[in-house]
Amino acid sequence: MRILITGGTGMVGSAFSSLETDHDLLLYGSSAYNLLREQDVCDMIYRSHPDAIIHLAARVGGVKGNSDFVSDFFYENIVMNTNVLETARKYNVSKVLSLLSTCIYPDNPTYPLTEDQIHNGEPHKSNFGYAYAKRMLEVQTRAIRQQYGLNYITAVPNNIYGQKDNFSLETGHVVPAMIRKLYDAKLKNEKVEHWGTGKPKREFTYSKDIARALLLLVENYEGAEPINIGSSQEISIFNLAGLISEIIEYDGDEIWNTDMPEGQFEKPSSNEKFINLFPNFEYTPLAVGLRETIDWYVKNYPNVRL
Repeated sequence: MRILITGGTGMVGSAFSSLETDHDLLLYGSSAYNLLREQDVCDMIYRSHPDAIIHLAARVGGVKGNSDFVSDFFYENIVMNTNVLETARKYNVSKVLSLLSTCIYPDNPTYPLTEDQIHNGEPHKSNFGYAYAKRMLEVQTRAIRQQYGLNYITAVPNNIYGQKDNFSLETGHVVPAMIRKLYDAKLKNEKVEHWGTGKPKREFTYSKDIARALLLLVENYEGAEPINIGSSQEISIFNLAGLISEIIEYDGDEIWNTDMPEGQFEKPSSNEKFINLFPNFEYTPLAVGLRETIDWYVKNYPNVRL
């Protein structure tokens, strides 16, 4: 199968390069095509002639980035998603798999998060712009399925980490931001300040696992409902910091700034539907994935996204 992957040079897109597959994978990043421009999207799909598209490209960030640039996150993701899905429809691409996010779930759901709850209330206020843009990606996917009968599907990961992540302290997610803080502090023999209390819990899934899951869905899943694909193992942010510190071998002082944002207290998700479909799927243990990510970061430092 000829599969076009948007966001192909990002963290998840790059993970596809490490997989053994018989598919012809076409990995495109923003330097090749600007998905905010409709003509670029038309050129990308027309020249590629894909059998399927995995749509990963998005403007993403951590809690602070989502809050500071809430309008930009909404606008850019709405435009990219609309351009990709509508152009794929016009070119009659038979299958498109779009990646969502657990932030689309309502602020006050029933835990664990199950796919039928996505539209049962407003998302958390800390990232509502990005969350609503991702919700509309699911709506547009469902609308195309209903009107045109095309096999367009969506998948919901949780917190993804891995090589080629964004290690910005201002806009990066918690894992890469912590890796950078702790590694820099080790090099400079300085103390580290973390955001929040450390009490919130999160689930983290290695980028290579997400890539493997997405290929399975392209090959086998045809359901109209979104499907959760992330690991369901939770860890507190405090314990996450301890694990990263241990791998990096940082033994300095760590301070928790409770004036900084930290988002929802927890949002455990259910991957029961995915595991029922693929009972032999195994997730990479967090300690293993973090060590591989940190080894990559140290090897490539400072030539990483900062």
